[in-house]
Amino acid sequence: MKIALDPHMLRKGPLLELPALVAELGFEYIELSPRDDFIPFFKHPRVDDGTVRQFRKALDAAGVKISSVLPLFRWSGPDEDERQAAVRYWKRAIQITADLGVDSMISEFNGRPEDPSRSEGQFWRSIEELLPVFERESIRLTLEPHPDDFIEEGYEAINMIRGINHPQVSYLYCAPHTFHHGNDAPGLIKHAGDLLTNVHLADTFDHTASSGLRYIINPPGSAARIHQHLDIGQGEVDFDALFGALRDNNFDGTLTSCVFAWEDRARESSVFMRRKIDEYLSTWK
Repeated sequence: MKIALDPHMLRKGPLLELPALVAELGFEYIELSPRDDFIPFFKHPRVDDGTVRQFRKALDAAGVKISSVLPLFRWSGPDEDERQAAVRYWKRAIQITADLGVDSMISEFNGRPEDPSRSEGQFWRSIEELLPVFERESIRLTLEPHPDDFIEEGYEAINMIRGINHPQVSYLYCAPHTFHHGNDAPGLIKHAGDLLTNVHLADTFDHTASSGLRYIINPPGSAARIHQHLDIGQGEVDFDALFGALRDNNFDGTLTSCVFAWEDRARESSVFMRRKIDEYLSTWK
């Protein structure tokens, strides 16, 4: 099993210093999420081959590896020009991942929830073009449903991934999205079975509680999605049930700490999360 850190809260520091910092925080793996000087959100990668080589040397020097590269592109959006651009961005991101010696990428379904049929069609156009590239580079693609994607619910996402029917495509369960996925981590984990290869760990509050009035948004009826990425124990996710289901499912993939809420104490939060993950895993023995 790999235990990784999403270093989003540390993204303002120099890229080449990141591996040593992650090692200092107690992690052997990085899940490399978007950053402006590498692969930004929804834009073409900004890194050149020379920097990729330097970054790989910095990783080796720190004794740290990249578990996955996580880009986010609008590859399922209803705008065709934007979709084609996203596919181009994907191809460069895949090449960067291969040059880093990494065999795993993670992303979201994207698209628009108010236009799910067109978004699904766009998704299939993109995935059919990109799967041969993933095959050529021997890189696995792991997908997660995300709030405000055309697929947000967990069971639907798992069934879609089954429909892709490809050995290099798998499923990610994201704990801080629990209450958008149907609040059924054990059921989703069981339903996914061997398709589950990655889990994002952070806490969140149940936005559906108190008759949907836990959070009040104006104007009423807004389509905004709300969740947090908090330290374990600061929200309402049942981590005992989550880790119990992972144990029962013989999970042996990647667990990633992905807290985003505390940039003012990013180091302390990361160390805390590593300790909590180890505590839960110790009960498996």
